[in-house]
Amino acid sequence: MYDSIAALVRQEGWRAEGAAARVHYDGGGDRFAVEFYAEADAVLYWTVPSDGEPATDAEPNGTAAPVPRESIPDPLRRRIREDLAAAGVDPAVERRPV
Repeated sequence: MYDSIAALVRQEGWRAEGAAARVHYDGGGDRFAVEFYAEADAVLYWTVPSDGEPATDAEPNGTAAPVPRESIPDPLRRRIREDLAAAGVDPAVERRPV
């Protein structure tokens, strides 16, 4: 396991998934999954449908869909940068385009 992943899973809500770490966020009626990929030093955001939420045109299978970081609430982006910094990861990777 990467040191950065091991450090992130010590932060509230994070869990390891191979070469990535993931945390879920519920706020303002929106649900997101946030993933940090150690090999690429990249952060990706996904919408996550609520349990039992029906499929829509945007999410036909009721599955997660990638979200542009510009549409992510600032408090969540700030929290992710803080968690990255606390784990010894350069928080600037959160702003890096994928």
